[in-house]
Formats: sequence, C-alpha cells, structure tokens
Amino acid sequence: MVDTRVIQPARRTEHIKYAVRDIVVVADETRKTGKEMLYLNIGDPNQYDFETPRPMIEAAIKAMNANHCGYSPSSGITPALESIERYAAGKGIRNIRDIFITTGGSEAIELVLTSLVNRGENVLLPSPGYPLYTAVMAKIEADENPYYLNEANDWQPDLEDIRSKINDKTRAIVIINPNNPTGSNASRETLIGLIKIAKEHNLVILSDEIYDKLLFDGGEHVSIASLDPDAPVVTFNGIAKNYLSPGWRIGWGIVSGQETMLRPFIEAVNKLLRARLCANHPLQYAIMPALDGDQAHLPEVMDKLHRRRDLTFKRMNEIPGISCVKPGGAFYAYPKLEIEGDDEIWVKELIRATGVVVVPGMGFGQVPGTKHFRIVFLPPEDVLEKAYDQIGEFMVKWEG
Repeated sequence: MVDTRVIQPARRTEHIKYAVRDIVVVADETRKTGKEMLYLNIGDPNQYDFETPRPMIEAAIKAMNANHCGYSPSSGITPALESIERYAAGKGIRNIRDIFITTGGSEAIELVLTSLVNRGENVLLPSPGYPLYTAVMAKIEADENPYYLNEANDWQPDLEDIRSKINDKTRAIVIINPNNPTGSNASRETLIGLIKIAKEHNLVILSDEIYDKLLFDGGEHVSIASLDPDAPVVTFNGIAKNYLSPGWRIGWGIVSGQETMLRPFIEAVNKLLRARLCANHPLQYAIMPALDGDQAHLPEVMDKLHRRRDLTFKRMNEIPGISCVKPGGAFYAYPKLEIEGDDEIWVKELIRATGVVVVPGMGFGQVPGTKHFRIVFLPPEDVLEKAYDQIGEFMVKWEG
C-alpha cells in the first residue's frame, strides 16, 4: 500500500504572507501569455537605471582580494561599526548602547522582534506598513497590533489611535519613516508625541529609517532617537536604498537609551547574533565608503526620483476613481481607489488585462472600508507614462 501521509508544515507558517512577492505569481502567469509587462511592484533601484556607487564596489572587491572572506565578529567589523556610529551621531542620536550589522535591515528587524516579544504579546505596527513586520510576527507567534496612518494628514501616524490600541501585552511601537508604502515623512511633532506615548507605557520604539536620505521638496528627516536620549529606541538602516545595493543584504540596528533599562535586551539580541555567526564579511567594507563618502550619487538619484514622483502624483490624480497623497520621501506612492470590489481583485485583473504590476493595498494594511494599491515609481518616465495610460484605460473599463 502506498503511504499517502504528507509532511505537515509548522503552524507558525500558516499566516505568513508577503504581498510584494506573492503578486508575482499572477504576473508570471500573465507574462507567459506573451503580454508586455510593466513592473511597478518591487522597490529595487538596480532593476532600473540606478547603479551602486563605484567606491562601494571597489571597497568590497579590495576586501575580497585581501582575503576578508572568513567569518567576521558577530556584530560586524570595527571600521563599519565606527562609521555607523558617526552617521548616527550626525543624525543627533546619543546614548548609543549597541550597534550590530546584519544580513539586510530585515535580519535586524527579525532579530530584535525575536529578542523582545514573547508568544501572545503584541507590537504596534503602522497600517499601511511594510509586510515584513507582519510576517515576522506570525513566525514568532506574536500578535500584530495595527495602528492607522491618517491619509487626510499626509499619512502621519494617528497618535490617538496608537494610544487606544495599547494593552498590557504591548511591547513596542514600530515606525517606518519615511514610510513604505505611502512615502510619508513623519513630522517632528508626531515623533515627539510618539516618544511620549512610548515612555508612558514603557514601550521600545523600533524606527525603520532605510529611506532617510531619499526626501523630496527639501524635506527634513528626523531620527526619532535624536529627540530623547533616554527613550529606548532601536534604529534600523542599511545600504540597500540610499546606496542602491539591495542585493548586497547589508543593514544594521542601533540601540540607544538608558543603559540599565536596555542591558538585558541587548544581551538577548547579541545571543542571537552570535548564534547566526555574522553578516556578509567582505561587503561590510562598503559601509564606510558609503556613509563617510562624498554622497555624489544622491543628487542624480533624487533628480530622477523627484521627476518620477511628480509625474506619478499628477497622473494618478487625473484618473477618475483614483486619488493620491503626494509622497514626501522614498520611491512609493499609495493611491486610493474608489471602486466596487476589493483592491486585490482589482490588481489581479489589472495585471491580467494590461501587464501593469502593482501591489494591492490589503497587503500593506489600510483603514477598513478603504482600498489602495502601491506604485514603485523607480522606472524611467516613459515606462511610467505607458503604465499610467494603461491604468487609466483599465479604470474606464472597470467602472463601465
């Protein structure tokens, strides 16, 4: 008799979703039909007309030639850690208690959440927000506790909503600033209010600042850790977005605040750091030329992104049934849909009908009853124009 038993996966994987990648299944099916595809779904600058700064590449090659190809210290190499500390100090972050280099910012996020949150406890997550956080929370069998960003207020975090969601199982507040998927840049006043709430309830602030150099219209980025040296904050960053090297998988975390409060937590993080050995050793040598270098690549990057942001904002607001808040940073827009049906069905039908690949809002979170989709406006203007023409024509058919 044939044994028909199957290997059952762990229950912790049941609720793991990642909308950015999951939608690619539909896109791949559509591509196989021969339709021209226009991808506005992945935040990878190197897929378009952006290149990693040359000094970073040369530093990595030099490190490999010097045989820095074995394990590094678990927290990272000293020159890179010192460079990150200088960068943090330049942002006004004081009382730094620990810095650790990881396999992308995503590993830093996972290590910190794993070290901090027990099964059944919860973390306040921005909605809309980056789906990695909900995936990690599912993995560690903790509860996501979404708070809403206010679309009518340039997608600023709703402080009253945050306050109303806190309970005796809440351990931390996550802020993504600039935000993925909305492109919003949190104001100083909002951040001060967030610190006040966190301190009142003894919560750790987890601040994801991976897009902090990609700001429009002369906007100022404020690191929340810089506003209160005593507040317990972990600041996440990396070279993926600002320095156009997402595939290198180099990120970091910076822990700041009162030492006695943070000491047990920091040791827990370092236990996990030691257990997974280290981040990519030779590529850590690119951190210092990136952070301490001349930043010569940024003006061209921001010139391109500024034009593409403006085009996206204009075209989305010209399409009946779609409206869009102007992004203040990063390279995402999060248009609102006024349609019958849900946004996931709309996006799947858009892909099948036009080949334009975007991501449904339900994958990032949104106020119940609202519908959105995320656009990555990294592609050149001619690609964006063609995609937006297709979206406009599709909306006419959808509404008709």
